[in-house]
Amino acid sequence: MKTKIDKGCALIIVDVQRDFCPGGSLAVPDGDKIIPVLNLYIEAFKRRSAPVFLSRDWHPENHKSFKEFGGQWPIHCVRNSKGSQFHPDLKIPEDAIVISKATEPDREAYSAFEGTDLKEILKDKGINTLFIGGLATDYCVKSTILDALKEGFKVYFMKDASKGVDLHPGDSERAVAEMISRGAMEIEFSQIE
Repeated sequence: MKTKIDKGCALIIVDVQRDFCPGGSLAVPDGDKIIPVLNLYIEAFKRRSAPVFLSRDWHPENHKSFKEFGGQWPIHCVRNSKGSQFHPDLKIPEDAIVISKATEPDREAYSAFEGTDLKEILKDKGINTLFIGGLATDYCVKSTILDALKEGFKVYFMKDASKGVDLHPGDSERAVAEMISRGAMEIEFSQIE
């Protein structure tokens, strides 16, 4: 079934930053492979004048998610570092809205809604439908989608434009199953009209 992008739709690209791509400190396997597909989505949203959002981890140097401060992850996406930059192959529109998350040392924020004004911006723009993909399926993409559903948005999970970490085998599959069971719909770029 084909899906239309209209004025009520927004694209949310989650955390496609250098540190989450091959060569980065917390690389998602093949994380950069989704970039050409994300660029197709970006182009489709631009053509229809629908907004494009990019979330990013924007950590202070002493963030609680880092191993040396009791977290489970290596140091990554420290604000203004090379690793915190969006991947250079991502064709970011000039009017894209950047949402910085996990900016406080003592607060985790996997979801782009957590501790940000994303919900308010979307509501102000009259957005009711979100297309969400990026890195990583089993963490920040999942958390963002579950929060979007809680906030009452219609949500499409862009399965061809997302990659998971799979710290434990099957994590990504379980994440997708949970998102679908909560009401998200899977979509691929070929299904967009």
